[in-house]
Amino acid sequence: MNPGFSGAAPAEQTTFGLFPAIRKSRVEILQFNIGRLCNQACHHCHVDSSPKRSGPEDNASPLLIDQVLELLRREPALHTLDITGGAPEMNSSFTRLVMGARALGRQVLVRHNLTVQELDGQENLVSFFAEQQVVLFCSLPCYLEDNVDEQRGNGVFEASIRGLQRLNAAGFGVENSGLELHLVYNPQGPVLPPPQAALQEDYKRELAARFDIHFHQLLAITNQPIHRFRSALERRGQLDEYAALLRENFNPLTLNALMCRNAVSLRWDGKLFDCDFNLVSDLPLRDARGLEMQLGMLLEPGGVQRLAQLSIAVDQHCFACTAGCGSSCGGTLTG
Repeated sequence: MNPGFSGAAPAEQTTFGLFPAIRKSRVEILQFNIGRLCNQACHHCHVDSSPKRSGPEDNASPLLIDQVLELLRREPALHTLDITGGAPEMNSSFTRLVMGARALGRQVLVRHNLTVQELDGQENLVSFFAEQQVVLFCSLPCYLEDNVDEQRGNGVFEASIRGLQRLNAAGFGVENSGLELHLVYNPQGPVLPPPQAALQEDYKRELAARFDIHFHQLLAITNQPIHRFRSALERRGQLDEYAALLRENFNPLTLNALMCRNAVSLRWDGKLFDCDFNLVSDLPLRDARGLEMQLGMLLEPGGVQRLAQLSIAVDQHCFACTAGCGSSCGGTLTG
């Protein structure tokens, strides 16, 4: 039997090599993938984002933005809006979404690739982030130029450093500024990330010494064997080996901390998922009746509360979040 990543594993399967059944707890985070349009096309991208993803089929409409803001207005339990993409800033409704969520008192997280700051029309992006006091999670897979450019494209490292320096100048990552700046690390290939705490020390030391750059925390995230990264593994004949590595390093202590348990993920077309990885794998979130869920169902009275205890859709890629110290959109899950 091919041990690669194919087909969804039923939630009831619990034997070694099949992912255990898990359920949602109290949902407090709305993660919104606003679209796949991006100024980069990174090798590890699980969303398969690129500059070519500019059509309405790949990006949230202004109407969906309106519905998200209405949901946040009705549901105070959703205390955090986590905006991702693509480069979410390239959606024409991005600033309206951020301002609307902040006006409602929500914490807003933005998954920011740094280089988008240098696009035409984004000249005021850093000052906008500061004014809105968003929490930034910025991609920087290494503190060395060659490694970053190999994974993300030529010139990305230098542009990323300039972006971080702008953010520091605006107060992000500076002690006692109240403006949070976190960096995100992805391995170069089919390996597990090194221990997050030790890697963070390396990042802090090297970025401060080389570029006088400062940040709060480093998040180490395991590469997901889906979409573009999976295709690269298949071309190199490494998919089965990587699948085995993730399964063999399954850590049950990570299960309670998985982001899919207290978050719900919204896709640009209005459909709901347990996480961003299920979102791109088209594994829908289903209600207690087994119906695929859409945003409108959360706008019904008690819609968010009914998410609690729903079964989480699992597949072989879930082992990437539970291997070793664990990994999610918030980084390592165990000490």
